[in-house]
Order: sequence, then C-alpha cells, then structure tokens
Amino acid sequence: MKSEISETGNDLLTEIAVAYYQDGATQEEISKKFGVSRAKIGRLLKQARDEGIVEITVKYHPVYSAKIEQRLIERFGIKRALIALDQADEDAQRMQVGGLVSNYLAQTLKGGTVVTVGQGRNVSSVAHHMGVITPRDCKFVCGIGGIHPRGGRFNADHICRQLAKKYGGSSETLYAPAYAENKDQKLAFMQNATVKQTLDLARKADMAIVGVGDMSENSYMVDLGWFTADEVVQSRLNQGVVGDFAGYDFFDIQGQAANTVMSDRVIGLGLEEFRMISEVIAIASENSKPMALLGALRTGVIDVVATSVSNALTVLNLDEQMKNLPS
Repeated sequence: MKSEISETGNDLLTEIAVAYYQDGATQEEISKKFGVSRAKIGRLLKQARDEGIVEITVKYHPVYSAKIEQRLIERFGIKRALIALDQADEDAQRMQVGGLVSNYLAQTLKGGTVVTVGQGRNVSSVAHHMGVITPRDCKFVCGIGGIHPRGGRFNADHICRQLAKKYGGSSETLYAPAYAENKDQKLAFMQNATVKQTLDLARKADMAIVGVGDMSENSYMVDLGWFTADEVVQSRLNQGVVGDFAGYDFFDIQGQAANTVMSDRVIGLGLEEFRMISEVIAIASENSKPMALLGALRTGVIDVVATSVSNALTVLNLDEQMKNLPS
C-alpha cells in the first residue's frame, strides 16, 4: 500500500479519476489501492473536476430535447427547433449546432430550391460540417455583401460556394461590400443592376440560412471593426438593442427593429424582406446569445431555430419571467 500523499500531482489525479469514472471502481476500492482515506479520495475527485482533468457532460435523452423543441414551437409559433447538446467550448458548440442544421438541409433541400445565405461563424459551420450528402440542383444566393479583408470563410460568398459544393448546384455572389461607409454609398450600390438582380433573387428564395448576433463587446462585428466596443455598449444601454438579424437589422428584446449607427449602411436583405421567405433558419450557438435569440424569435421572422439546450432553456425562462413582470 502506498503512503498518504501530501502533494497531489496531475498524474495521480488522472489515475484516480480514470479508476473512478472510467473503470467504475468505488471510492472504497480506490482508497485501498492508493493507501488514502476515502474522504481524501472524494476531495481529490473534486479537485480533478475543478482542474479540468475530468469534464462531466450531461447527455440529454432525445425525448428531453423533443420536449424543449415542442415548448419553443408552442411559445413562438415556429416550425422546428434543432436543439444540440451543450458543449465545453464555443467552437465545439458551433460545430454541434451546425451539424444539426446540415442534417436538416440534407433532409429538406430539393432540386430547384433557392437558398438565401447570410454571413458569420454559425452559418459557416453548416457549410463546413463534414458528411456524405446526396447532390441536388440547388442555388445558394448571397443575402449580404462581402467582408474584406478579414472575413475569409465567414463571408456569405465563401459560404455559398461551399454549400453549393457540398449539396450540389450553384452559388451566386453579391458583388458589393457588406457595409458601406454611408447611406449615399449604399444607395449607389443598391441601384447597380448586377447587385439589384442578385438581391431580387435572394428576396424570392424558398429558404434562408442566417445567424443571430448579440450586442457583446466580443461580437463578430466588433472583431471585424464595424462597431467599436463603445458603440455596442451605447446601442445596448440607450436603445435597448440586444442583437442583429443576419448582420443587418438590429432589434430590442421585444423583437422590434431599432435604429443604430449601422442603420442604412448594410448592403443586403433586411428583416422585413426575410419575412417574405417561406422558411428562415436562424442559428445562434454561443452561450452569450439567449437575449438576442429571444428578441429574434419575437420578430416573428424565424421558422426554424438552431441552438443549444442551455440557450433554449434560458430563452424559455426569460420569456416566462418577462411575461410575469407587472405592466
């Protein structure tokens, strides 16, 4: 038997954690094996969790996710809710949610379908999700202009091309920047025949895939330099803005459009234009987005929402709490 351990290194913590969580040994058995009191084994197992040696993930039963989906459908009048298991980090969460949307598209896309495509990390995760897909002749159209030079794979154009490659069919670029420097410049682009033709096709699409953004200082738009962190804070505090829809219209917690410093500068489809598309899929995977997601659902534009279990539950709880507030 080993002597009492005064200083516990990661190797020992890992051994104890593997014995308990993987091999199924009891704390009593581990206590005897390592010559450590049962009480200390309990403390070491807690230490292993605290230090990240052990990560506990709750695996939700499909029936549980189905119940959450049904609650969202009843509460917000949507068609479907794609609910992903919670993941430890944002990238993993994004890919999990993107995988659900990818599978949904594989089941629902038909030949001849026209899909309007937004920008950003969540929409990109759908296009880059691995999987064997039966090709079908679809058209993927940019619903917003391009992001340069840092947009890369999060550009609507890049995403459209990737979706066309993945699902079959073709893509159509919107030959304009996503954000103009001022309203006059935007109007000049919008009057261009080529730009107008692409946006007209995007407006008449059968389906749309877009992201829901939050008004966080760490948001994608702040990262790209479109908004300063201070502008985000001021929009949130002074105008009650909680999120953006497809990188265009900004809205408050009630789902009402709000004017911001970005208004009249976006070259792409707005909220009311998405309302005319028969199936709008909105994606919000990050755990910073429940408020944005609630506001987006209240716009009435979303038909299919894709998010995580924790986001879905938080949205439902927030909505319930707000309904119970005195008027």
